[in-house]
Amino acid sequence: MTNNLSPAPVAHRPLILIACMLAMFMSAIEATIVATAMPTIIGDLGGFSLLGWVFAVYLMTQAITIPIYGRLADLYGRKRIFFFGTSLFLLGSVLCGFSPNMYWLIGFRLLQGLGAGAIMPIATTIIGDIYTATERPKVMGYISSVWGVSAIIGPLLGAFIVQHLPWALVFWVNLPIGLLAMFFLGRYLPARQQVRQHALDLAGTAWLTLFVTALLLALLQAEILGWWVVPLMGVALVALLRLIRQERRAPEPLFPLALWQNRVILAGNIGGVVIGAAMMGISAFLPTFIQGVKGGTPLEAGTTLALMSIGWPLASTLSGRLMLLTSYRTTALLGALLLVSGGLILLLLQPAGGLLWGRLAAFMVGAGMGLCNTTFLVSVQNAAHFSIRGIATACTVFTRMMGSAIGTAILGATLNINLQMRLPETVDPVQLLMDPAARNAMSPETLASLTQQVAASMHWVFLVSALLSLFALAAAMLIPARRRPQGEGEEVEQV
Repeated sequence: MTNNLSPAPVAHRPLILIACMLAMFMSAIEATIVATAMPTIIGDLGGFSLLGWVFAVYLMTQAITIPIYGRLADLYGRKRIFFFGTSLFLLGSVLCGFSPNMYWLIGFRLLQGLGAGAIMPIATTIIGDIYTATERPKVMGYISSVWGVSAIIGPLLGAFIVQHLPWALVFWVNLPIGLLAMFFLGRYLPARQQVRQHALDLAGTAWLTLFVTALLLALLQAEILGWWVVPLMGVALVALLRLIRQERRAPEPLFPLALWQNRVILAGNIGGVVIGAAMMGISAFLPTFIQGVKGGTPLEAGTTLALMSIGWPLASTLSGRLMLLTSYRTTALLGALLLVSGGLILLLLQPAGGLLWGRLAAFMVGAGMGLCNTTFLVSVQNAAHFSIRGIATACTVFTRMMGSAIGTAILGATLNINLQMRLPETVDPVQLLMDPAARNAMSPETLASLTQQVAASMHWVFLVSALLSLFALAAAMLIPARRRPQGEGEEVEQV
């Protein structure tokens, strides 16, 4: 059976590609630029206790809407759904800049998130629509470079804005980028005609919303909620079971059955969860080790983390050639091995040592992410028929985002359990090490003992991150051997 329709010739493909890259850059830079500016924003608006919700509501609404927009794009066309979501995102961005207090900012961030769910998956789907199966590996390498560039530019631009300009520009910088992307797509992307009416699976959408909201609240706000996490996880489990039941009987399900009957698409979704979770070992905890345990500067932590952002696009570009020369499975396995190796190398970090091992691990994990993410995405798009390509692409983005939240919770719990076992009498030992005044007030013996125990606890975090990466190897092995981009109409192997 064939899995793809050959894309009709589209004029001005480079301009459409640039528009999609602009849209994805706008979405990717949002997280880093806002995080950099938040201390200044809190200083102006107050409400430090609400800081976590500024990010939580954005992530929750974005995660909920990603698969919904992906399915809507399949049913009603990529162009109109992209324009709707991007318009919501830009409206939320404008309003964020006018926030009089933290409560309004949280509300406008929610609006931003409702639109953000459309940008990344639909832009990626549009690229899959206009390029052939053998062209997609190379083009997706370009797309992945957007992440590396945004990870470097975002913090620098955010720091410049809050130092020299009103902080509202942190949000308003999205406007020219988004409007330019919409202009190019509106002018050059052809709209596909729908041949029949469709109906969105509203019940499935409701259960998905409840599941994601309960799960992310439990994971992201665990310290604040305390024992309320248990009933929230129960609600998430019930909602998931109801979602599965609804999807089995819906005439046009939110998640079509074909997504779970195809080994390639299934591997991409499992891989998305794994690489999202494993990435947090570097992103969230390596800077903490450098600044807290080693007493390094924010610049040292930032430059180390930047190596991950450099390794990602370099490997993504290489992955296109590897897929064509070898196979999806070989390329994904190589990426998974780099993820596991990078996590294990982090165990060599010591309080008194240099940063060589940390920087090597960051680069290796970034390269592993680039190989795995691009390979899983390209293989999924090439395996998905046009009628489900939007939701198939959205699922890879959705699972990676959920994996990041799950990974943060697992690794955070690993750190907290170890600290409680090793330093039961010390309140928040990591914060003590991160505070220069508290650190300087300690005796050399106390500081040495504290850093050693925190380092040992962090090593467990890195070990668990490496173990999580092993599941990426399993996901890669799910892909049929010797399968590689072969042009439109390649055969699909079913489970």
